[in-house]
Amino acid sequence: MPPTRIFLLTSLAMIAFAGNSLLCRLALKNTDIDAASFTSIRLFSGALVLFLLVWLKNRRTPAPENLQGNWLSGLALFSYAAGFSFAYDSLTAATGALLLFSAVQATMIGHGLWSGERFFARQIIGLLFAFAGLLLLLLPGISAPPIFSSLLMLSAGVAWGIYSLRGKNTQNAIAASAGNFLRSLPFTLVLSVLLLSRMSLDSSGVAYALGSGALASGLGYVIWYVVLPELKSTTAATVQLSVPAIAAIGGILLLGEALNLRLAIAAMAILGGIAMVILWKTRASQTDQNARSS
Repeated sequence: MPPTRIFLLTSLAMIAFAGNSLLCRLALKNTDIDAASFTSIRLFSGALVLFLLVWLKNRRTPAPENLQGNWLSGLALFSYAAGFSFAYDSLTAATGALLLFSAVQATMIGHGLWSGERFFARQIIGLLFAFAGLLLLLLPGISAPPIFSSLLMLSAGVAWGIYSLRGKNTQNAIAASAGNFLRSLPFTLVLSVLLLSRMSLDSSGVAYALGSGALASGLGYVIWYVVLPELKSTTAATVQLSVPAIAAIGGILLLGEALNLRLAIAAMAILGGIAMVILWKTRASQTDQNARSS
């Protein structure tokens, strides 16, 4: 694939990921839609788009036979989407994206440590930087985000990290995503029924939810899976550091949100620390391989 195309597709995927934060915050801040309805519409529209893509790719075979995925991944996907939506009732787009991204990376890094992965001194320093940034962000103060919403977003990030780990070795990512989205629907239906008395819909809110599900989630994931084989694993991990920054810029331009000093310092510490872990992990692996070959 030509470098220009790789760059454009990667940029589109990152904009789509950040777009989920912006669309959710726009819907819950500026319209009357409730978080449960937003979650359900997002997952339904994402499932529909992915199902159609699988059907178009395998027109000679009934689409259900081409779907992959499993119920545990479907539950993890639902847990992410629900926590994400309810957290954005009171978080800004930038803060929510930063907390989500931090929890996703922490989950995946923690899994590596649990699996016996060896960390070096500079990676440990990076982890400490990231942890300090998270503490700074969440410590009580005038500009601190609401703690319950922050914990919801962190739990959503953990769920997304688990979902990502479970799908790491998937051979057909689009088919697996379609299957997992479909399996998430019973869970979100139960949520909507339980909160039926709080249901509130309007055309703008539904449009934002459809955009989040069909475009930012469904098509966004497809674009990412298309370009992912063309990227080194380190590049793929590092480029995702741009998502909170894109969400912050979008929040300022589209939602009139302010980027305060506390959030800026915390973001630099968290993202910089995670970057140190990712980059030094690859450098250490290359050093080990060179040592073995010599």
